Amino acid sequence: MVREENIMKDRWIALYVENQVGVLAKVSGLFSGKSYNLQSLTVGTTEDETVSRMTICVTSDDITFEQIKKQLNRMVEVIKVIDLTDVPIHMKEILFAKVLRVNAAEKEEVFQIAQVFNVQVADIGNDSVLLECKLTAHRNNELIALLKIEI
Repeated sequence: MVREENIMKDRWIALYVENQVGVLAKVSGLFSGKSYNLQSLTVGTTEDETVSRMTICVTSDDITFEQIKKQLNRMVEVIKVIDLTDVPIHMKEILFAKVLRVNAAEKEEVFQIAQVFNVQVADIGNDSVLLECKLTAHRNNELIALLKIEI
């Protein structure tokens, strides 16, 4: 029987950190130094220009995740650590998909698919179409499969 705390799952953390050179390297260095694999990492400034927000996804068990949070809290540059794992969120990915070697009829089909998926046509070339997709990971994967393209 697998105990609850040993189950590996995606866990999400929001960090408020000092907006200084090298902070991203220190935070990512903590993960690589402990051999924790980052699934996702985004960074942006907040309304306070001296503070940045990092949103991190890591796949781990409960015990390892608790260690990660404690280690992040010990870093001088970290202002606040927020566990978002059990907070209901709706996530989307931004994907740019370039469909190559398409003729006029195939372009029309790509435009129709883009309309169904509610994605924007970002650029049109002589034999290509660039799509800007802001969908969930699942919907982006469905679109890729439908278009039969490699990203």
